[in-house]
Amino acid sequence: MSLAKRMLGATGIQVSVLGLGTVKIGRNQAVKYPSGFSLPSDEEVYLLIAQAKELGINFIDTAPAYGSSEQRLGRLLANREDWVVCSKVGEEFTSGQSYFDFSAEHTRRSIERSLRSLKTDYLDIVLIHSDGQDCRILERSDCPETLLRMQKEGLIRAVGMSTKTIEGGMKAAEMLDVVMVTYNPSMQDEAVVIDHAYALEKGILVKKALNSGHDCVAGEGDDKAESESLTQKNLRFALDRKGVTSVIVGTINPKHLKENVEAVEQT
Repeated sequence: MSLAKRMLGATGIQVSVLGLGTVKIGRNQAVKYPSGFSLPSDEEVYLLIAQAKELGINFIDTAPAYGSSEQRLGRLLANREDWVVCSKVGEEFTSGQSYFDFSAEHTRRSIERSLRSLKTDYLDIVLIHSDGQDCRILERSDCPETLLRMQKEGLIRAVGMSTKTIEGGMKAAEMLDVVMVTYNPSMQDEAVVIDHAYALEKGILVKKALNSGHDCVAGEGDDKAESESLTQKNLRFALDRKGVTSVIVGTINPKHLKENVEAVEQT
């Protein structure tokens, strides 16, 4: 299989239309999935990454707040140059709880730690991991300016924000290279952000296309040719929106990963 790739706005970075989210390889506490799960072994993670690459995925999404995700990817992600790696800054997860720090000092320290954890000299994409106060972070914190400075230093190729509000998404699209929004059939409010970012030639990433796993149950009906799965419907819905570059879907199940790719290839 060979997934289609799209250009991430004006960044010059090409990413597969499906990206692999890696929350589940590093954290299983305080997550919003429909059922609990155990963290996979190193061997299982290695095989999942190899499968993703074989299926045509070149885009992998992680974050310091994803528990041990960055450290495990640093150990297990072979051929770094074949991958577009997206990490984040601002949110930390310790002792079962999240906290946020958008100061210049923490931003730089976090990026330097991510580089060490991932065993790389650069991060392709860094997104500000919002606490919900998008505009305050963009307008009043030192985080955006610090990231843009580190971009000039060559440590980051593209800077963006994973937003939680329409206003924040609009402002992030104006200030930065990439915006990550929530977009699925039951959560369409941020469509205006996608349109705005597209008009500005910015990269657009979609999170929660499957509603954190709640919308990935096969559709009912005897005739499967006429009854699409909810997964396929949701992925089609996101990728058909003009401007969307890639959809991030997290899974540690090889069967689900293959089904997701097959669903995308049919869109």
